[in-house]
Amino acid sequence: QVQLVESGGGLVQPGGSLRLSCAFSGRTFSAYAMGWFRQAPGKEREYVARIKWSGSTYVADSVKGRFTISRDNAKNTVYLQIDNLKPEDTAVYYCAADRDVVKIAAQRPYAWGQGTQVTVSS
Repeated sequence: QVQLVESGGGLVQPGGSLRLSCAFSGRTFSAYAMGWFRQAPGKEREYVARIKWSGSTYVADSVKGRFTISRDNAKNTVYLQIDNLKPEDTAVYYCAADRDVVKIAAQRPYAWGQGTQVTVSS
């Protein structure tokens, strides 16, 4: 059974940066595609980025240029680097895992993490 634990969230001023981490356990990490999602208060969950086992990435147009997804297969960890943070980035950020990247894009992954809060405020 896959377990995902996010970390790295916090309170950041506009223009700052954060690197979120998601630690994967329970299965062979390199066989899984990984994704990041976020959900702001009162809004629907948003698909932010994903990375295949091969390292191929997708980043949503709404955050392209500021968000970077990466993975370290030796550490069983996926990262989301967020630069030039804006107040509208305030949300709970979730990572997700599935062998099938289509299921991540469809927001129906095999596993979800518990989320990490990112708050952008001066």
